[in-house]
Amino acid sequence: MVGEAPSQAAAYWITEPGHGEVRPVPLREPRAGEVLVRTVRSAISRGTESLVHGGRVPASQHAVMRAPFQEGELPGPVKYGYLSVGVVERGPEDLVGRTVFCLHPHQTAYVVPATAVVPVPDGVPAGRAVLAGTVETALNALWDVPPLIGDRITVVGAGLVGCCLARLAAGVPGVRVTLVDTDPGRAEVAAALGVAFAGADDDPGRSDLVVHTSATEAGLRRALELVAPEGTVLDLSWYGDRPVSLPLGEAFHSSRLTLRSSQVGMVAPARRDSRSHRDRLALALELLRDPGFDVLLTGCSPFRELPEVMARIAAGSMPGLCHLIDYSHERPDHEEA
Repeated sequence: MVGEAPSQAAAYWITEPGHGEVRPVPLREPRAGEVLVRTVRSAISRGTESLVHGGRVPASQHAVMRAPFQEGELPGPVKYGYLSVGVVERGPEDLVGRTVFCLHPHQTAYVVPATAVVPVPDGVPAGRAVLAGTVETALNALWDVPPLIGDRITVVGAGLVGCCLARLAAGVPGVRVTLVDTDPGRAEVAAALGVAFAGADDDPGRSDLVVHTSATEAGLRRALELVAPEGTVLDLSWYGDRPVSLPLGEAFHSSRLTLRSSQVGMVAPARRDSRSHRDRLALALELLRDPGFDVLLTGCSPFRELPEVMARIAAGSMPGLCHLIDYSHERPDHEEA
């Protein structure tokens, strides 16, 4: 690309628990094997980023929860995030001009190794492509506990991860999927995803597999209530520094239930020898050709409003599913007007 690359970008930093701000950051020329990406959209991972924003990541998990291109250290100051879509402005010829996904924090432009970006398939808009990291989490969970044809699956927690998993699971022949949530408004989302819905007082029946994504103790207890004898509860939630108490003195042992965790940090054992992290992410982007995922995009704000938006999301005063951050109004040189 002709012309000089910008020497400065702007990034969102959590300066201390409960407070974030946009800061200028230096931007260097890409070297051989690197790309310069101009961000188009990013998204807030509500659960994890709310915990990071509030300083609620246990010290023992600081290293485990480190984001791929994080700067600084938890609890702060730290630059955190991992759902970013942009256009390659400099780099290898086959990538220049391509829209790509990258596990990068919220920043107007950045330089990373070319191997850290995955091209977005044609026909997948940038707004939908930010869901790749979440769909990847759901995909990995279904690799951990693959559903069988004709299974009954219940997903407790109609948040972003739960909804993505429900959509993927519903594509397995004969599988019946029910989303369970305390918010009756999520019934419309479930219908758009092509799955059933059950509210707080409904009885959806027992399921062969129950996936828990609500990140609450009550949700995990409900999951144990809804799984059939000798069935599995798969927990995708991360609770941060909150303890969780479960009624394991009830039917847990007599029903021979299985409670296991799934986490996206490692490729599921069933596919670890045949799929890399990059392969898994590329597959997630291919799955996003499905326009049914668009119902999960529930809000969008300019990048400069991110500190206020993040504070509201962490406080629970801005409900929704996937909240997008728009970079279209940022100056090309990333300097203040």
